[in-house]
Amino acid sequence: MELTIDQINKIEYPEVVNVWEASVRATHHFLKEEDIEYFKPLILNTYLDAVELRGIRNSENKIVGFLGVAEQNLEMLFIHPDYRGKKIGKALLDYAITKLNVIKVDVNEQNEQAVGFYKHCGFEVIGRSELDATGKPYPTLHMELKDRPLLTVK
Repeated sequence: MELTIDQINKIEYPEVVNVWEASVRATHHFLKEEDIEYFKPLILNTYLDAVELRGIRNSENKIVGFLGVAEQNLEMLFIHPDYRGKKIGKALLDYAITKLNVIKVDVNEQNEQAVGFYKHCGFEVIGRSELDATGKPYPTLHMELKDRPLLTVK
């Protein structure tokens, strides 16, 4: 399966939000429906413009995963559920570390798969917040990359 990572155009934002929603519904079981509906327009109209955005595309040029970075912090990394387990997350994270100088990530504590993924990739918990960045009661772990290992997709 050939995949490419490149910039995402603003006209593709609805496609990105669809990937986000599918990913969140598959992995963020702790979120309520009203939370998903709350975040959707924020992502579309505010959050995507606030980050350096990159997408990973399949052979049909469809976005199957994306990341957003601001100030060396990985603000978002989401993979369409149909493409989970295919090393797309590692490819995006490797790109973020090597090309966009990412050294930090905040992750929902209740998203145990994501926490495990980042720990496996060399991040360590350096702090915790009881609320997420929007003030919602979803504890957030603040993680930092230690020793900056190069991740390789095999």
